[in-house]
Amino acid sequence: MAILGIETSCDETACGIIDLNGNILSNVVASQIETHAPYGGIIPELASRAHIINIHKVVREAIKISNLSLNDISAIAVTNGPGLAGSLLVGLNFAKGLSSSLNIPLIGVNHLEGHISACFIEENKFNLHKNEIFPCISLLISGGHTELILMNDYDSYKLLGQTRDDAVGEAFDKVSRILGLGYPGGPVIEKWAKLARNKNYELPRAWLKKDEEFSFSGLKTASKNLAYEKIYDNKKINQEEIKNEMSELAYAFQVAVSDVLITKSIRVAEKYNCKNILVSGGVAANGFIREKFEKKSIKSIFPERKHCTDNGLMIACRGLVDFKKNKIIPSNEILVNPQLNVT
Repeated sequence: MAILGIETSCDETACGIIDLNGNILSNVVASQIETHAPYGGIIPELASRAHIINIHKVVREAIKISNLSLNDISAIAVTNGPGLAGSLLVGLNFAKGLSSSLNIPLIGVNHLEGHISACFIEENKFNLHKNEIFPCISLLISGGHTELILMNDYDSYKLLGQTRDDAVGEAFDKVSRILGLGYPGGPVIEKWAKLARNKNYELPRAWLKKDEEFSFSGLKTASKNLAYEKIYDNKKINQEEIKNEMSELAYAFQVAVSDVLITKSIRVAEKYNCKNILVSGGVAANGFIREKFEKKSIKSIFPERKHCTDNGLMIACRGLVDFKKNKIIPSNEILVNPQLNVT
């Protein structure tokens, strides 16, 4: 009667529940931002320990909100990769124990497929019948991934290309750290970029020969060099000027990132005769990128911002797709870190 989804791939402990028609019943997320913020990034050992503390509470709360009992759950979907091994093991072992005790199927879900599934959540329902958008290009942008994928239906993926070095979300975090703006980098850079007034700086773009591939390490280095030139090596600069320079640099970085993501995605969509681009992952919550995509002639589909970052609901949605196709794997065969099911 319902699918329960568990997500623990990184630093969010999350559980979402949907019924077999795709109606959303609950979505609970316990964030660890305050735990990792002092370090400027995720500390895997701390993340694993926090998952152990939070997972029982999160699942219990999700069930309570859904007004269901454990006996109403038809199957459990759980993220089994990619992600931090220690974090994944907490969620996977919890899910295995719960499915075994309830004697219900366990579905291993690829984290990336979960993010893509979030694009099909409309208001309070996961839409399993949006077949008119296929074929389409999926741009997956997060802290660990930057990929372009060709989708022919809900269960058909072809990986076209990805980043050669830094993921775009990773670049946001590192540039934010360079500027001393804090963690996580995406929201804070977006906030500071809005304060830019002159917008005179232009950072380089790595176009590469293949439109399907990305590179952000050079942009990160260029941002660092410009920060040292304008701020750290400038002995005469005052506090007000420092704030202005940081906002200008944040804006220039954000523009360079969005320019590459949008231009390459549109080129690839045209190459494969696709009329729609799905944009998912944590970086898809960035308001500047969303606005720039929406101004283009090609249609872009974003999840609601609250569904862009890691959550259990997207895992439940993907689990529902597999459940309806009876793609159930024995729990002892579900291991950590599978590959995306691409051709």
